[in-house]
Amino acid sequence: MKNLLENIEEILLMGPGPSCVPPQVYAALSRKTLGHLDPYFLDIMEELKEMLRRIMNTKNNLTIPISGTGSAGMEACFVNLVEPGDRVLIITNGVFGMRMQDVAGRLGAKVDALEFAWGTPAVPEAVEKKIRQDSYKIVAVVHAETSTGVKNPVAEIGALLKGSDTIYLVDTVTSLGGIEVMMDDWNIDALYSGTQKCLSCPPGLAPLSFSDKAMAKLNGRKTKVPNWYLDMTLIANYWGKNRVYHHTAPVNMIYGLYEALFVILEEKPDKVFRRHRESHLALVDGLKNLGLKMLVDEPYRLPMLNAVCVPDGVDELALRRRLRSEFKIEIGAGLGPLAGKIWRVGLMGHTSRKENVARFVAALQEVLRKK
Repeated sequence: MKNLLENIEEILLMGPGPSCVPPQVYAALSRKTLGHLDPYFLDIMEELKEMLRRIMNTKNNLTIPISGTGSAGMEACFVNLVEPGDRVLIITNGVFGMRMQDVAGRLGAKVDALEFAWGTPAVPEAVEKKIRQDSYKIVAVVHAETSTGVKNPVAEIGALLKGSDTIYLVDTVTSLGGIEVMMDDWNIDALYSGTQKCLSCPPGLAPLSFSDKAMAKLNGRKTKVPNWYLDMTLIANYWGKNRVYHHTAPVNMIYGLYEALFVILEEKPDKVFRRHRESHLALVDGLKNLGLKMLVDEPYRLPMLNAVCVPDGVDELALRRRLRSEFKIEIGAGLGPLAGKIWRVGLMGHTSRKENVARFVAALQEVLRKK
């Protein structure tokens, strides 16, 4: 019987995730498995929580990784904080804002969507007008919209909600570890992310944090959390001092996340953010020399997710396939109304290095020359 794992190629991952994984993280994943209630593993859990707090810039007690991908983090936030009939405002300018709408609607929320054009950021003045007109239990937004490459003004929206009873919920799946996230200073009450993007750990965990206000909302529910696996009142007991069994934690994935956070903190977050920014600028310059344009206006671009406009006459799928087969480079396609119109080029975490940008631009030039 042939083992397909023996023939996995090394691919330069420059799509919207996952990103390349550093050797230290691969080594951590292969360490000896401990029981999920082993006392030494519990020490690792404690230190992991503190490292997450440092990356998120929060003092929240409930700051943990959920067993599941970033979408599980999204589901966990909504399923714990939404009750039937709650009015929820979703600020939407891409796929993942739309996904928030879907998740909240399935939970019986009364969902309003404040929509902005894809490729443009949310406008704080429009948000302010909307929240003055109506009262919302939750306002939610995506910090780094992975489908478009737009950075939304999370801090400015948070300032509008300061001192209110509204829960401010933010998706940082693509931003955490690549640009600054200031959970406490930005008045964020519920935050979730994923391991496979700027944290450069394989997919499988969703870092999450709840403020005291979010915990009060959770503990004051009139109805039971409608999802047992993602019920934070149960999961918090496993990650808390009492270590009450809930589910079998993915031990080796937690090793991997621990090491990935350790790598970021060793490099220093400010230097990591600068590296992402410098790689992004190098990419923009390289693309400009090839006559290619960016979708998003410069002030609102993400450094880690770059939306590149497909030139007229270019078969975008064929180009991506050639990059993968001939140059061992993966990039992503557009989604929704941007399908066929953009490429999504990721410069996340360990991938975000100038030598990778140079390799990609040279390969892209060759493929475009032969189109």
